[in-house]
Amino acid sequence: MDSPRPSRTQTVRTMNGGKTEWGIAVEVPVEIGLDSEPWAVMMASPADFEDLAAGFALTEGMVGAFDDIEQIDVKSYPEGWTVDIRLKGGAKPGREKRPRFLEGRTGCGLCGVETLADAIRPMQPIESGKTPGKGAVARAFGQLDVSQPLNQETRSVHGAAFCDLDGDILLVREDVGRHNALDKLIGALYREGLAGRNGFIVMTSRCSFELVQKAAHMGVALLATVSAPTSLALDLAAAVGLKLVARGPDGALILFDGENSK
Repeated sequence: MDSPRPSRTQTVRTMNGGKTEWGIAVEVPVEIGLDSEPWAVMMASPADFEDLAAGFALTEGMVGAFDDIEQIDVKSYPEGWTVDIRLKGGAKPGREKRPRFLEGRTGCGLCGVETLADAIRPMQPIESGKTPGKGAVARAFGQLDVSQPLNQETRSVHGAAFCDLDGDILLVREDVGRHNALDKLIGALYREGLAGRNGFIVMTSRCSFELVQKAAHMGVALLATVSAPTSLALDLAAAVGLKLVARGPDGALILFDGENSK
């Protein structure tokens, strides 16, 4: 099924009295379900629905493994979109379903979870792997903007990119929500057979603890974000061995690796 365009064009006025055409990012409600049972509703960009569902299911524990997914069905309704994950025969949900009492809003990866245990889930330590050098991270940041066609058109969406150890971007996903962008990227990596490849993730957003949880699920050794991490993101990253990098003043790359915390 064809998705709607993730952007539309609108004529806008500049403050000096002129007019110009501007791309507006489209935002739609998306219900993600498991075997026809609703699990969560979120606001997202109408693109890469299958990637979003697969990544969200894996990082939120809906499914135990990507191979448990038989197919993903996407349907359009007047109210929005549904994306239903169907498990293979004999496969069980990754954990007991806990309803979300609120929809997941665009900027929130946490809205509606029922308990604190659901919010901050235990994570397995990341197996020690190769990490990129400063030059590779700088190269990835340099490629990120030109690798985001939707953001170039609208200037209002986040991007999440998977890069090889030389800093070349291999895959990018965009969304109005930073968590959605990362879920789309993770889902795409599994669907395209790139999961498990050595590399790192670079994103346009600040580093929140939810992003750390999702990146740790992928097992990458480094997560680079445009803005700095929060305290909880730092603590969780240190606990699992995930290195964090952010851009500092004058483009300096700041490494947060869990050392020297006060």
